[in-house]
Amino acid sequence: MKKIFFGLLVILLLVGCAAPTRTVSRISTDEVTDQSGYWNDTDSRLVAEQIVKDLIYKPWLSDYSMDHGKKPTLIVGSVRNMSSEHIQTNAFIKDIERELINSGKVKFVASSKEREEIRQERMEQQSYASEESAKRLAAETAADFILQGKITSIVDAIEDQEAKFYQVDMELINVETNEKVWIGTKKIKKFITKSRTKW
Repeated sequence: MKKIFFGLLVILLLVGCAAPTRTVSRISTDEVTDQSGYWNDTDSRLVAEQIVKDLIYKPWLSDYSMDHGKKPTLIVGSVRNMSSEHIQTNAFIKDIERELINSGKVKFVASSKEREEIRQERMEQQSYASEESAKRLAAETAADFILQGKITSIVDAIEDQEAKFYQVDMELINVETNEKVWIGTKKIKKFITKSRTKW
């Protein structure tokens, strides 16, 4: 009887300690999946959309177009992560670039890292491509404005509750004069409640 009881006890322990099963399902990329409360893809996309919407409807854009008779050319510079967590700023920068290009309100040039690869290609064309197809050197379109920014955060937590506050500050700067022509801010606040383990 003791052996049977011990055997059943071992089986129950093994079943109770078994690894949890995992289910994976595909969902829309637009669906909000705020699992941890950390900065995520939804935050990145929504902030980029709102920042660009504010940027392209402010007076600096119409002023520039009236003064110069053309769309301004922009480049996105650095976005510094000064928050308390790891944030993929490159993904956020790409979200901003996409929104700027799709707005149709501005022209857009490649980032400094992207330009290095393109310049290398142009240099190689001078030696290896036909004269009529090789692209000219020193024919790049220069940026009129650079968009730069930072992401900061504040965390307020006690026991099983946590409030996270994110602030994204972006500035548009005239490359020639260093004049700041636009400053935009977007804030996000999340409240996270952690359930306690029940035994």
